[in-house]
Parts: sequence; C-alpha cells; structure tokens
Amino acid sequence: MRIIAGRLKGRRLRAPVGPGVRPTSDRLRETLFNVLRDRMDGARVLDAFAGTGAVGLEAISRGASHVTFVEADRRAAAALCANIDACGAAQGSRVIQDTLHRAATRGAAVLGPFDVIFLDPPYDFADLDGGLADAGRLLAPEGVVVLEHSRRRGAPAAAASLIRQRTLEAGDSALTLYALGGSADTMEVSVPR
Repeated sequence: MRIIAGRLKGRRLRAPVGPGVRPTSDRLRETLFNVLRDRMDGARVLDAFAGTGAVGLEAISRGASHVTFVEADRRAAAALCANIDACGAAQGSRVIQDTLHRAATRGAAVLGPFDVIFLDPPYDFADLDGGLADAGRLLAPEGVVVLEHSRRRGAPAAAASLIRQRTLEAGDSALTLYALGGSADTMEVSVPR
C-alpha cells in the first residue's frame, strides 16, 4: 500500500496483518480523491476507523491542512503512528486511540468542525446510523461525510442530521456521500461528477 498522489506520492505504508484489517484499496482511494479534489486544499479532515491512516495521509499529501485520525484498535493505531512518522506528517496530524462515538461524545467541541469526514468501519459494523450521527455532530456546515461500505450492504438514506447525496461503486466497495440538513431531493453536495 502506498500514497497515490501529491507531495507524499509513492510513500509506502505499513499495515498490520490479522482479522478485521481491510485497508482502503488504492483504486477506491483514487476514486474518493477524484471526487473530493476541490475540497482538499486547506481542509480539516477526520479519518475515523482510520486503520493504517491511508486515507488521512492521502488527504495530507493532497493539501489538507490537518487530519485527525480516530482508531480504537491498538495494533492498527501503532501502524498508523509509524506511517505518520514515516511520511513526516506528525505536525499536521492528531491520533486519538478510541472509538468514534467516545471521541465525538467527549470532544465534539475540541475535535470539530471538519470539512471532510471519512468513515471506514468494518463492513459488518452494526451501528452505521450511530456512526453517521456522530460524524454529523463534527461536520462543518458545508462539509461532506464519506462512508465506505460493502456494495452488498446499502447505506442509510439519512441518519440524524445527514442526508445521503450520492453513492459511487468500485469493485466490492462503495462510497456514499452525505451532507447536513435539507432533503435528498433538494440538496446537492458540491463535488465533481
């Protein structure tokens, strides 16, 4: 696994081996950043269920000003910290070893708001609505939440303050984009199509 583009292009990332580890593929990250390219310059990003940090480090590489990584698994958090150090990205990063729910509940005022929030929970994660609600509390008014999920499992049309805007499919995975408020019929996330 490597950084695809930007100032850190080509940097290799370390990934722990074991059950529950499913880093976002290069192909899916490329799709994601093609969609979000106009939002990256100076963005504040939250990479939740961060794993190896590949998405957040890609965001830094492509111009994000700061990325907060939230990862509960100790092994993944250790690999994440090693990857941040290897990329020389410690100054623009913050790692919180906790669940998204606890981090959002304890520190919503300190953490947010974020311009882009990326959620990559395990594909069998039971509480997508709760994870999206937590993300919605941390999102800037014009921000976007991106949920990575299995194509076989649909994403909620709405969760708390978030409304689904668009779903992109790549291989066995899908990316669903959400924005705050409004209705799915009238609100549009400003991302290139």
